[in-house]
Amino acid sequence: MNDHERPVLTPPGGHKKVLLHSCCAPCSGEVMEAMTSSGIDYTIFFYNPNIHPEREYLLRKEENIRFAEKHNIPFVDADYDRDNWFERAKGMEWEPERGVRCTMCFDMRFERTALYAHEHDFPVITSSLGISRWKNMEQINDCGRRAAAPYEGMSYWEFNWRKKGGSARMIEISKREQFYKQEYCGCAYSLRDANIHRRSHGRPAIELGKEFYGKD
Repeated sequence: MNDHERPVLTPPGGHKKVLLHSCCAPCSGEVMEAMTSSGIDYTIFFYNPNIHPEREYLLRKEENIRFAEKHNIPFVDADYDRDNWFERAKGMEWEPERGVRCTMCFDMRFERTALYAHEHDFPVITSSLGISRWKNMEQINDCGRRAAAPYEGMSYWEFNWRKKGGSARMIEISKREQFYKQEYCGCAYSLRDANIHRRSHGRPAIELGKEFYGKD
């Protein structure tokens, strides 16, 4: 995809410095290339304590690092913080996808993103989470706005990365780069529920590290 075919992006306030919370390489690939083509100075912030088990977490993180290094984009590797996530998820173990557990999860990740942005002079934060069609974009944007609100002068960028060909380019990039293909959202409870659904349809359980875009 040529740069001239992409929309030229302008972050809130006309700022050119952005902290991008990234959940994984497939979701962030299009966001990264779109911001690069618009001349935006951005840094990736990888903070995803929800991803379980650790092997899956490392697979997703390493794919994201590989792509960031290829494009010479700064990558902030935040703490895994898994125990804190499970503590905050107590009582929400059987909540449905897109429910209050997901709100808690987005809040936790965005709060840490906003804190880092505040401490390192990033006026704008955004996330690759919203590009996935499996996510509720308004739920994500609500969490992003809440996280940025306590910091004077900080904005959460609500750009809809799915539109104007974004979703299609996301798949194109994932196939081109042969990114690891995640088969569940990320947390232990989404893995459990995905496997329950698969078994109910006579399918085998998810095998970590098996599926890659462009190789099937």
